[in-house]
Formats: sequence, structure tokens, C-alpha cells
Amino acid sequence: MAIFSSFLNNGKGNGSRRSDKDKPLTFQDRMGALRNLPQFFRLVWQTSPPMFVGNIILRIVRSALPVLMLYLGKLIIDEIVQVTQLPAPRDLSYLWQLVGLELVLAIVSDALSRAIALLDSLLGDLFANQTSIQLMEHAAKLDLDQFEDSTFYDKLERARQQTLGRTVLLAQVLGQVQDMITMVFLATGLVVFNPWLILLLVLAVVPAFLGEAHFNEKSYSLVHGWTPERRELDYLRYTGASDETAKEVKIFGLSNFLTDRYRSLSTQYYHANKKLAVKRASWGSLFAAIGSAGYYGAYVFIIWQTVSGSITLGSLTFMAGSFRQLRALLESMLNRFVSVSQGALYLRDLFDFFEIQPKINSPQKTRAFPRPIKHGFVFEDVGFKYTNSDKWANRHLSFHLRAGEKLALVGENGAGKTTLVKLLARLYDPTEGRILLDGYDLREYDLTELRQEIGVIFQDFVKFQMTASNNIAVGRIADKENKNRIEHSAHQSLADTVIDRLPGKYEQVLGRRFAKGVELSGGEWQKIALGRAYMRDAQVLILDEPTAALDARAEYEVFQRFADLTKGKTAVLISHRFSTVRMADRILVLENGELLEIGSHENLLANDGRYAELFRLQARGYQ
Repeated sequence: MAIFSSFLNNGKGNGSRRSDKDKPLTFQDRMGALRNLPQFFRLVWQTSPPMFVGNIILRIVRSALPVLMLYLGKLIIDEIVQVTQLPAPRDLSYLWQLVGLELVLAIVSDALSRAIALLDSLLGDLFANQTSIQLMEHAAKLDLDQFEDSTFYDKLERARQQTLGRTVLLAQVLGQVQDMITMVFLATGLVVFNPWLILLLVLAVVPAFLGEAHFNEKSYSLVHGWTPERRELDYLRYTGASDETAKEVKIFGLSNFLTDRYRSLSTQYYHANKKLAVKRASWGSLFAAIGSAGYYGAYVFIIWQTVSGSITLGSLTFMAGSFRQLRALLESMLNRFVSVSQGALYLRDLFDFFEIQPKINSPQKTRAFPRPIKHGFVFEDVGFKYTNSDKWANRHLSFHLRAGEKLALVGENGAGKTTLVKLLARLYDPTEGRILLDGYDLREYDLTELRQEIGVIFQDFVKFQMTASNNIAVGRIADKENKNRIEHSAHQSLADTVIDRLPGKYEQVLGRRFAKGVELSGGEWQKIALGRAYMRDAQVLILDEPTAALDARAEYEVFQRFADLTKGKTAVLISHRFSTVRMADRILVLENGELLEIGSHENLLANDGRYAELFRLQARGYQ
């Protein structure tokens, strides 16, 4: 709804958020983000301790090779100069030994680099898999109303993004350590010859580092601040080109509407990003020129020392190579520090999501769930309103749902029927009042046991892009291998009449997301969903518009089985069809979230209230 609201506003009303987007990140923010790294490394360690340790050891060994190869280069140049000054025949054995040793180090260096890259890649895959699993497991623990909050969805979207590619951060941090060790060796060699070169090197590199740090902060602020709009862009792309929306887009002529909104929003983001990119490129060129000037200043100084005879030609090679590599390493480290701190900032999004805790939990000391339920459910002045909403979805609900009773909920759209059954299943906890089960507060029972004893088929049930067998088995997923139970459930819900016509029968993939998948009609999907209710075999059944998409014959056949499905069970039925409602023992009429009247079909007709009015209106439509 938030997305369609933004469509109607056509991008207006977002000014209050722009100030947050443009707020720059401080150096303290960036340094503070590094506190996320220990937690990150704990996760990587848990992924694979042997790979993690092996990666570190290989990097330490690899860090010592550059200075050894430069020093060998110095010895080779000095040996060549010395040998060329000797009369023939010349002894070249020592020279070839040095060249051979350099070749060995080059081969070892390449092998180590490839081994490190391999470990980085494998660790990356394992870490992505592990954190994705943890994200799904944690999401399953969170409350339903949290998923209905747009702010939560922004956090979830950013957390999803962090499950992939985060081991780049591992390679960057370990690369920092590796380069730091290499720099110590190289810097030691330069200091021996002339310590002023180190100072010149730092002065040449620092401006570029500060520039990169500044523009990376701006880039993070832009990406982070535009999360809602980027989600909307993804939604628009999907809605404008999807098999699920194609009919409405065509019949209502929505293509221009969707593309115009996408064009407007994407253009805003493009211009914001373009402005930042141009500034970054311009200042980056200036800072790069300063760095080059510093490097060539040092290079001229080294050449002058060589020409004046202060150092040998080999020392020139060593110092020039060391200075060049030091400059590259220092620039890489400083820029990588910006990337590391930025990666740590993004990593915070993942940890923030994991820190979100559900409000609906099992108590430390739980009460055993009654088997069977003896007295039923009692609503005592129950009220509920959604987060960030001033409107009550339900209010002042007081009634008794007896054990084994079939209760129908009737009311216009938005009357609070679905919210009531979600309270019954403890998908929500009451904002006020309480719900009792056999005389005890529903919150005293174990949450898992409670939901195992409640089977719910919502009107907007999920059409899982899985096999027909698994689509029914989700009603009791522990029995997904029990073919007899699945087939019996399908027979009871008439889903077998659909499955028997499928090419792959029970192993046929439903939906068109995957290859060879078969799409079903709305009524066919509903029979599959009803099969889940039979599969559940719970003490309490909640059916939200169970026959809404069925034709008259299929509806009649389903109702013939309905008595068998609910036999000995407590059932709550939501339906707009009074032919369905009449099967209930009692009918509860809701209006604006409150209980208006309750009683049997005959009693409510005799009362001549809202139920009687709605019944006559619907009956008139069939005359």
C-alpha cells in the first residue's frame, strides 16, 4: 500500500526524507563501523575454521615475497654490472643462481595467489549459504506484524543484500594485513637508504585517500537513503513485466502509468548519482596528479643519487621498485580502508536485522496444550491495532468459542474478520484484553505447540512453486514423505481431480517460475490449498473463504466433505457466501472491528439485524 500511495503522490511528500539521504557519514561513523568486524570474523570462522586459518597462513607467507624478489633484482643488476667489468672468460654461475631463485619465487608467488583466491571463493560461497540460512531462520521467528511494516522491510531488503559478496570484506581485511607486512619489509629497505622518501610517499598519497573517503561516505549515504525508492523500482520492474500482472496491465492500460512512474523515479536517482560521480571523477583526477608528482619527485631524487655515485645501479632498481610498490600498496591500503569501513557499515545492516527480536514468544515456563480442548476459547474485551496505526482493527471483542463448535465470521470487507483469526492463532497478540484457552491465557502455552494444533487456510494462500505433493504436504511438512496421507488429503479436498490431469501427477511442479511448471486456475489452486487443511489434522481449523474460487458443483462437493473435515474439531469459517455460513453452529457478525451480533442462523434472522439485512441482500441477487 505504501508503494501505491507513493504512486498517487507522484513522488511528492518525500522531501522530509531527502535531508536524511544527504547527511554525510563522519569519520567517527566510519571508525565505529569497524566494530562490526569481530562479529563478522566470528561468522566466517564458524563457516569453515580450516579454510579460514589456511587463508591467513598463505597470506602471511605471500606478504614476504615482494621484498625478496626486489632484493634479488638488486643483486642480479649489481652482479650484471660487476660481471660486465670483468675480463673474459666470466663466471656467470652466481648470476644464474640468482635468476633461478627469482624464477622459483615468482612461481611460488603465483601459486600462493591462486590458492588464496580459491579459498576466498570457497569461503564466499559457504558464507553466503550460511548467512542466507540464518536470515531465513531468523525471519521465521519474527512476528507477522513486523513483516507488515515498511521500515522492517527496508531492513530485511538490506540484510538480504549483505548475504551475498560479504566475503569480499574478508579478502579486503586480510589483504590489509598482508600488505601491511609487505610494507614493513619494503619501508625498512627505503629507510636504510633515505628515510625522507617515506615522508614524501605519505604526502603524495594522503590527499587521494581523503578524497576517496569523502566520496565513499557520500556514496553510502545515497545508496542507504534510497532503499525505499530502489525497492519501489524493483517492484515497478516486476509489475510491468510479469506473468502474474500481465492481464491487468493490458486490460487496464497500465503500461504507461507504470513506466512513467519508473522513469520519473529512476531519473531522480540517476541525477543524484550522476552529480556525485562527476564530482568524484574530477577530484580524483586532481588527487591522482598530486600522487604522480610525488612519485616522480622521489624517482628523480633516486636517479640523482645514482648518477652522483651515492648508490649502485642495483640499489636504484631496488629503491625505485620499493618506492613504486610502497606507493601502490599505501594507496591500495588507504582506499581499501575506505572500502573496508564502508563494507562494515553495510554489514551493520545484516547484524541490525539479526538483532530484531519477536515480541510474540513462548514463556519460559509453558503450559501443556490441552489434548483434547475441553472448554474452548474465550475472548475477554480483546482489542488490536497495527503498529503505527491509530485505528483499531478489532475492539471490545467478548465471546466464547466452544470446543467442537463451528463458528462463522460475517462482515463487510475491512470489518476485522481475518485479524480476529490471526489473534486466535496468536499470529498477533491483543493490544488490550486477553484470549483464554480452557481457562488460561493463550500466552501461557508453547507457541510451537499452539500453532501445530491450529490449521489455517487463508484466502490469499501461497501458491508454492513446488511439486503438487509438496504443495499439499506444507499443511504438515513433517509428513512430506507420507504419500498415503498426501493422496488421502488430496482426495478429501478434490485436489486429486486436478492432480490426475497433470503430466507429472503428484511430482508435477506447479506454477511457471521453473521449467516444465504448470499453472493452475484459481479454483484448482484452492483445491490444492484445501488439501493442506485435511493434511493438517489439527484440533482447530480456520478457513478463510475456502470456496471463493470454486464453481457451484465443486463448492457443493467440498461442503459434502466439510462436515467430515471439521468432525470433532473447533472450526472458524470466514465466508461471504451465506450458503456456507449456514453450516456453522453460530454466526458472529463484525462491524468496524467490533462484535455486532452473534447467534445461530435462525436466531439472527429472527432478530432482523445486520445479518438478516445482508442475508436478504444476497438472496435477492439469486432471484
